[in-house]
Amino acid sequence: MLEIGTIIDKKYKILNKIGQGGMSVVYLAMNERANKQWAIKEVRKDGVKDYEVVRQGLIAETDILKKLNHPHLPSIIDVIDRDDTFLIVMDYIEGKSLDYWLKKEGAQPQERVVEWAKQICDVLGYLHSRKPPIIYRDLKPANVMLKPDGNIMIIDFGTAREFKETSIEDTSCLGTQGYAAPEQYGGHGQTDARTDIYTLGATMYHLLTGHNPSLPPYEMYPIRRWNPTLSSGLEEIIIKCTQRNPQDRYQNCAELMYALEHFNEMDQEYRKKQKHKWNAFVATCALTAVTLVEGIGFKIAENVTTKNSYDGYISSAANAADQEERESYYEKAIKIDPQREEGYLNLLDLFVYGVDKSERDFDREETAKMTAILGYKGSGSGTNESKFERNKSGYDEFCFRMT
Repeated sequence: MLEIGTIIDKKYKILNKIGQGGMSVVYLAMNERANKQWAIKEVRKDGVKDYEVVRQGLIAETDILKKLNHPHLPSIIDVIDRDDTFLIVMDYIEGKSLDYWLKKEGAQPQERVVEWAKQICDVLGYLHSRKPPIIYRDLKPANVMLKPDGNIMIIDFGTAREFKETSIEDTSCLGTQGYAAPEQYGGHGQTDARTDIYTLGATMYHLLTGHNPSLPPYEMYPIRRWNPTLSSGLEEIIIKCTQRNPQDRYQNCAELMYALEHFNEMDQEYRKKQKHKWNAFVATCALTAVTLVEGIGFKIAENVTTKNSYDGYISSAANAADQEERESYYEKAIKIDPQREEGYLNLLDLFVYGVDKSERDFDREETAKMTAILGYKGSGSGTNESKFERNKSGYDEFCFRMT
């Protein structure tokens, strides 16, 4: 381990130890010339199995990571390769790891976890989009720093690797048990973007439930087993992320990001509400249609009834025995539908020819009656005459017969 006060590479003064992982120790250092603080991660030869493999991997990966530029990734400034130790100099991130907050507060609110997960998903998507893609492989709460402004930073790239299309499987197992995907263990295939999706699912599981998948029972149960108030949609997302077969997971971070942004819409309660709204909408449409059909039916029935009543009076008039009774039926028909011509024409014929169909004079009294009928004022505004005039052909026929 580095001693406090040691000057590294003639410019980095070790101030104190700020963290420790499975194969590394992180120190806070000061570049006194630049008056800037840095974090230095130390990987010692005597602390790592297969150190040379790890060392070669670290050299290759840090060369790649130096070229990265993302707001949620620390910049790698320098790499110092010694005989007994490997040092990585990077940005110092002010804040505490999510693991710290888990130990202090326990399970975190799901809205907060989703926001963190979206930021992490954005970082992973950026790494996977590099040419060639970079696979992080060791996502866990201890490797995610929460800054005072609420944003996160992903640290510790010691296990990151480039994706090699020609590789069938990884040559070594790197990652953290409980969070690591099955393919991270030798002989189970090559790690790719879906490996990081698995580790993000495991990380969300830990953050939401407070149960560390690296500890007994070494199994990730559906999150609502621990807390029934959690989102069923979020539960589905984590289950899909952590499927053993990579083909059954989200295939890329874009798919996962979309799911995270719409997790509430995947909730069973949300779906029930949407189904209820849809059923209510369908019922409303059906009721509207029924009402419309009924309205049309009522109008048709009304018209049929009116027609039948009108025709009934016309028929009754034709069968009436005396003239006065006939006149009464024709007048009733005219009152029902003042625009139809049959009542007027038949009444006019009655006045001209009588019941016995013998032509006779249209006397003054009958003229007065016809005038009264034409000018009959019903309960509404307007007159029968004005309504009859709307029936142009019928009214013209009536006027022709009157002359």
